Amino acid sequence: MNDWPLWEVFIRSQHGLAHKHVGSLHAPDGEMALRNARDIYTRRGEGSSIWVVRSTDILASSPDEKEALFSPSISKVYRHPTFFPMPDEVKHL
Repeated sequence: MNDWPLWEVFIRSQHGLAHKHVGSLHAPDGEMALRNARDIYTRRGEGSSIWVVRSTDILASSPDEKEALFSPSISKVYRHPTFFPMPDEVKHL
């Protein structure tokens, strides 16, 4: 079992819009990771969606890189959806 890859588990709550990291588990493949995540992290039916991702497939920035990653976008106002009206059908932006 120690040879199985590590999977990160993300759950979307019944009333939430975003998935949140709730823990990790070892499993031989994605299907088993999904089943085990359901059994371990949603026993009381509190979730509406589950994501499982191999830990080795997650790339993340470091807090030290914040300036380099996020500061340039401030000068690029065209990236912000402020120049056109949002249709009523578009929710949660």
